[in-house]
Amino acid sequence: MSSDPELAVIGAELLPRLAERAGMDLSHPVRIEARSRAQLVSYLRLKLDEDLPEDEARARRDTYALLGLVEPDLGLRNLLLGLYTEQVAGFYDPDSTALFVLDDQPEAALEGLLLHELVHAVQDQNVRLDELVDPDRGNDAVTAAQAAIEGHATLVMFEYLTEQAVGSPIDLSQIPDFESQVRPALAGVSQQFPALADAPRIIRESLLFPYVEGAIFVQRLWADGERHSPFGPLMPGSTEQVVYANADRSIDLSILVDKGKVILQDGLGAFELQIFLEEVLEVPGGIAGEGAAGNLAAMWDGDHYVLVESSDGDRHLVWVVLWSDEDGHHQFTERIWSHADNLGGLVSVERIVVEDRSATLLQIGGSVDAIVERAPSKS
Repeated sequence: MSSDPELAVIGAELLPRLAERAGMDLSHPVRIEARSRAQLVSYLRLKLDEDLPEDEARARRDTYALLGLVEPDLGLRNLLLGLYTEQVAGFYDPDSTALFVLDDQPEAALEGLLLHELVHAVQDQNVRLDELVDPDRGNDAVTAAQAAIEGHATLVMFEYLTEQAVGSPIDLSQIPDFESQVRPALAGVSQQFPALADAPRIIRESLLFPYVEGAIFVQRLWADGERHSPFGPLMPGSTEQVVYANADRSIDLSILVDKGKVILQDGLGAFELQIFLEEVLEVPGGIAGEGAAGNLAAMWDGDHYVLVESSDGDRHLVWVVLWSDEDGHHQFTERIWSHADNLGGLVSVERIVVEDRSATLLQIGGSVDAIVERAPSKS
């Protein structure tokens, strides 16, 4: 349904087909409305204010700067707003359960947008999308949920468009070389958007991950011929479970410090760990889960960090990485010491044991006494 008769017709025609392809129930129509670019950008700005306030943006910037992944003076909010507005063409909004599209985009672009975003509308009729991406679940769990959400919509969209192009039924879940085809197709998107192409790798690839690796994850999930929901019991709880088939559930950790104020606490996850290994520690890698960096990231069993602010306002990072194999700690520690100059402050490293596993406790820019414990699972 829509105040625009043309959008109403397109939506009514597409929704049942997309719901069937997505393997989900359609319970009611979806409102589709056209909006100006200024209106869409205004909404994105409000969402950014809500999701990433200034203080949190600075804390996350400081964290990744200490890790050597971004410059210490990066304007994170301005960068993200630029990235979002550069690509804005429309989106499904769970808060209003409506789909908003740019009012002046070409018809061909509109079709692809509707195919993708209407899948999100169907998803939201079956699960609470806003709960899956609640920041309280933690960075890695949210990124994994986004991979299920965006990968699902991307695969359905690709399948629909491919079928239209070839003129015969297509089941992308049965394409054996799907990964080799979808990776360059989606990764090449960054070259179409200058702001995205120029963004720090950790930001650029974190934005692309849900679409690229998420589509591959859902295709793998559907390989048995059944259109399993990527939510519920099969939803990945970590980026490790997105990238590595049959990965176990990770262990949630907590860190207690003896002094200073904890400004931020979160984790990187296996995917961001691999980027750190490649970008900062110069471990050979490339594609998620592959190369020496991918092999080392596969030993990740959980991680957690706290950004601590001292009484004089200085900030330093306390980060623990839990390994499934003792060799993970040794490889990681060797690379830390050989590349310590690439980090954003003085470094200290020690081996600790958590849940009978080796863990690396890394401090950057300062040092405090820290206690690492297993935390209750957030999911």
